[in-house]
Order: sequence, then C-alpha cells, then structure tokens
Amino acid sequence: MWDNTLPSFLIGLREGLEAGLIVSVLVATLVRSGQKSRLPHVWTGVLAAIAVSMSFGAILTFTAANLSGQAQEGFGGVLSVVAVGFVTAMVFWMRRSARGFSGEIKAKVTAALAVGSGVLVVTSFLAVGREGLETALFLWTTAQAAGSSAGPLAGAAAGLVLAAALCWGLYRRVLHINLTRFFTVTGAVLIVIAAGVLGYGMRDLQESSLLPGGTAYAVDLSAHIDAGSWYATLLQGTLNLTPRMTWLQVVAYAGYLAVVMTLFLRGVRTPQEAQAPAPNPAAKSRRVPRWTVPVAVVAVPALIAVVVVAVSEGKPASDTPVIAVSAADCGKGFTAPEPGRRSFEVRNTGSSTSEVYLIDPATNAVYGEVEGIAPGTARTLVATIGTGSYAWRCVPNSGKAVTSAAVRVSGGTSSTAVLPVSEKDLAEPLTAYKAYVNKGLATLVADTKALQHDIDAKNLARARKDWLTAHLQYATLGAAYGTFADFDAEINGRTAGLAGGAKDPKFTGFHRIEYGLWHGESAAFLAEPASALTGYVEGLQKAFPTQDFDPGDLPLRAHEILENTLVRELTGEADYGSGTGLATTDANLRGTQEILTVLRPLLVARAPELPATVENWMSRTEKLVLAQRTKAGTWTPVGDLAPAVRQKINGTVGELLEQLAPIPDLLEVRKAA
Repeated sequence: MWDNTLPSFLIGLREGLEAGLIVSVLVATLVRSGQKSRLPHVWTGVLAAIAVSMSFGAILTFTAANLSGQAQEGFGGVLSVVAVGFVTAMVFWMRRSARGFSGEIKAKVTAALAVGSGVLVVTSFLAVGREGLETALFLWTTAQAAGSSAGPLAGAAAGLVLAAALCWGLYRRVLHINLTRFFTVTGAVLIVIAAGVLGYGMRDLQESSLLPGGTAYAVDLSAHIDAGSWYATLLQGTLNLTPRMTWLQVVAYAGYLAVVMTLFLRGVRTPQEAQAPAPNPAAKSRRVPRWTVPVAVVAVPALIAVVVVAVSEGKPASDTPVIAVSAADCGKGFTAPEPGRRSFEVRNTGSSTSEVYLIDPATNAVYGEVEGIAPGTARTLVATIGTGSYAWRCVPNSGKAVTSAAVRVSGGTSSTAVLPVSEKDLAEPLTAYKAYVNKGLATLVADTKALQHDIDAKNLARARKDWLTAHLQYATLGAAYGTFADFDAEINGRTAGLAGGAKDPKFTGFHRIEYGLWHGESAAFLAEPASALTGYVEGLQKAFPTQDFDPGDLPLRAHEILENTLVRELTGEADYGSGTGLATTDANLRGTQEILTVLRPLLVARAPELPATVENWMSRTEKLVLAQRTKAGTWTPVGDLAPAVRQKINGTVGELLEQLAPIPDLLEVRKAA
C-alpha cells in the first residue's frame, strides 16, 4: 500500500498548500480590512469548489466503470496525458508566481469587495476550484495505476492534512517557509512522477489499440525481476517504472524528463544569483552544468534496475518459489505450498523447450500449465492450491516426459482440476467416428455415380437434384477433411487462388459441376468433370481406411466445421450458382452433431453442463436454418435473406461457436510421463 502513497502525498501537499495559501490570503485580507462579515462568502466559494472537485472525481470513476475493458484503457490513457499537462503547467506557474501570488490574490479580493459579495464567492471558488480539479484528475490517474490499493487516497489525505497545518501556521505567523524553494523542490519531484504517469498513460493507449507498438519492448526484465518484490513494487508505485516497458513508454518517459526538467531548472534562480551584479568567470567554470540533473534523473532508475538484477542474480526477492523444469531437475525446489491462490516461477534449466503441468499424480488431473518455455527462461504459473496431492510434469519437445515427486497439501478446500485426455481416451470415439465416415463414403460413392449417370443421360434437371444430395452427403463428413489430404481439394475445391477462376483446369469437383449446372453449360461439357469426381470419391473411399487420423482432430473439428461454415457458406463465398449455402450449413450442423455424440462421455466428465448448453444452441441454429427451406424442398439463397433474418442466423451461429470453443482445450491430448 505504502509504495504508491508518495506521488499522491506530494500532490495533496502541494495542491493543498496552494489552495490553503489562497484561502489564507483571502481571509487575512478581509480580517485586516475590517470585513469579517464577508468571511462566509469565502467559505461558501471554498466549499463549492471542494464539492465540484469531488463530483469531478466521481464522474471520472463512474464513467470508467461503465466502459468496456479496452475503452477503459483508452479513457485512462487520455486522462493520464491530460493530467501530466496540468501538472506541468502547474509547476511552471508556481515557480514563476510563488513570490508574488499573495499580492495578486489581494488585488483580486479588493476588486471583489468593491463590486459585491457574489464576486467574492466566485473569486474564492475559482481560486480553490482550479487546484481541486487538478488534484482530482491527477489522483484519479495515480489511483488507476495503483489498482485496488488504498495508497493513493491515504497519501493524498496525509498531504492535505499536512498542508492545512502548514497554512494554519503561516496564517498565525508561527511558521516561516521559503515558498520559492518549497515549490521548486516539489516541482522537480513532481516532474519525475509526471514522467512515470505519462509512461503509464502511453501503455494504456497501446493496450486500447489507440497507439501501436504494444508488443515492442525496449526493456524486458520480467525473467530477472519479480514484479511482486518490494523493490519492484516501490519503483512502480512511486515512478511507474515496471520490469517490462515498451519503446513508446521509454521514449515518452525519458523525453519528457529531459525536456521538461531542463526547462524547469533553467528558470530557477537563487537569491544570490538574482543579486549578483556580474558573473564571476572562475565561479562559472566551477558551476555544475544544468543538463546533469535531467540526465541523472533519467539514468538513476536504469542504474537501479541494473544493480537489482546483478544483486538478485536472476532470483526473485519475494516469496514466489522457483521451480526447475527440465528432464534432469523436474520439480526441483518444490515444497508443499500453503493453500490458496499461489504463483510459481517455473524456470527451464534444460536444453529443450518444454511444456510444464502442475498435476494430481493420482488422477493426472491438471491444476495449471505453461507451454513453450524456452531454455534459460522463466514463466509464471498461477494455480489455486487446496487439499490434495501435487506434482510437476515436465514435457520437453525432445525426450520423454518426467514427473516429479508428489507433495501433500492439507487444510484447504478441494481444488478444481481438469482431467487430462490421452490418445487412449480418444481411441473409442475415434473408432466410432471412422466407422461413421466409412459408411458415409459408401453412400457418397453411390450418390456421385447417380450424378454422373444423370449427366451422361443429358438429364440436367435431375442432375441438379442429385448434385445437391451428393454434395450434402460429403458435407456431413466435415470432421475428416484434415485426413482427406489432396482429395478434398479435388472433390470440393473452390476457385480461390486459381488464375483462370471457374474456367481454370484445376477447378474440379462438386463446385465445378455446380457452376456448370447453374450457368448453362451442356451435359457433354460436364461429362468429364462428373467422371473425374466419381474417380476422386472412389479413390478417397479406398484410401481412407489406411490414412492416419490424428485423435486431436476430433475435438478440433467440433469447432472448425462451423467456423468454416460462417466464413464460407453464410457469406455466399462457396455458392457457385445453386443458392444452397443454407442446405450445406444444415449438413455441417449434422456433421458437428456426430462429433459431439462420440465425444459426449469425455465432455460430461470434464464440463458436465457444456454438452446440454451446446445442444441447446445447436437446436436453435438448426431451427433457424431449416425455416429457410420451402415445402418444395428448395432453399432460400443466402444473398436473398432479409437483413434481419441473416443477422439472426449469423449471430446464433456465432454464439454456438463460442459454446464450442472450449472443447479443443478440454480434450487436448497431453503427453504422459
């Protein structure tokens, strides 16, 4: 909490002192001029300014809360830049006006007394309100950077209380402060803090996609510095320096400091400099150049980071345990953790990129995983620890998987883990699905032969009906596309990438015949493509039993079939004249349902509610699609759908895809030890 109190403390102290001095001058002027009866007007303006400032802070908070995550980042980034602008203007104004602003305020009070009470209220309101709005804006931006910490509010409150005490002492003449020196020193410190806020704002704007370069890191010490350590937290809380910063952040931070600090210090004059009749050449030669201060301010944080890395020797200074993950040292450094949400730094000490899993060794259930840890690098794995057994499984890209010794944790609630899936688990669903495909291919061969017979008999009307039957039969086999290899391009290829378009010799299969049947090509011209299609289908039927079918394809295709449908059939991209995109969509739904049927036992064991939810959306989607089929058996072309109907179908398929999306991850095949 206390690491992020300093910036807000300085803002509260400085802005509070400015506002307090203004109020003190107003009150002193009225008292000494015998106008004590006008004091309520001053306090009215002050209270109104405080109320407006607090309201402004509330508006910022509630506005941000009602924005999306990305919009919040953009909103916060813009306000951070605005806050830096206000603070910069404030420190320069006070450096210039610190000596004479008392006389300026007195002149305004005298003028207000001559006009009337209302003007006095407005004068005090404007004088205090400006400081209040600046304070609210800067505190909001520092609070955003601090997250849920109460540090900024505590720091601001302490600063305001101290400012009030100082103003009271100055008013009662029991305290004397060199205001010029005070505002100069605090101004320099605030410029450093404002540089950090500007860097933080740039990062927010990058995360909201308003500015580019969000992944172009100039500094990335996350593998060497623990972001939760005390020194990293202190630097981030006070200066907004983080272990990982983009080029834009670094350039904004360093550029702002170099320019603004130089201009600020250039305008500072000591009393001796102001009174000296002429500069002493010898003294001038001994004077420290002004550029050394901004350069030092930029260099010191970087030097601190380097020293921290060297001292820590790559080890985190916090309580985050470091776990070695390699074939030789899998799980080294792992002891029974305390129950609750825990972070582990997993460091690859081997020579091969590895995947790492925190598992229950008895059931192989997975509590957490990190993929693709390169040799010599570290990543963070976060898991919720409860009562149970825990072990590490290290799976190098080259070599055998290794499982560490198990530790037992007690005293917490049961932890949720995902049951792993092996190729053995998918063997039965795969066998059932391959049988379905083999049976479907036999039907497909008969359907394509019927289509070829129609074309040979020059019965194109019949050929159009049999074309749809055969094409829909092929569409129901969608999950096996990945194993059909070159056969899929020959059977169901499109014109994408073909120089000659529909007339290109490489354009073959169902869509080539579709184009001819619905664009007036003769039966004699279509005879050759029809014969070739039959040959391709028969070749596929013969080759399929001997082809390798990756078990991981089943869960993957459960999502990909309808993903392709949304991109191709429901956009009209795969329509070459028949207008049957919705019929193909229905066939793809049936193909997806077949996969879900064979995978259902595995899904129920890992996500009991998911199958029912998916089936509900499958049913809703199928109902919308079938509504576009007429009693005569024809289908409404996608391009002829009413905009509202098309939007509803697309939206429903999109939601169905969201429900299907977890299946590939739930049923991902992991290497066994």
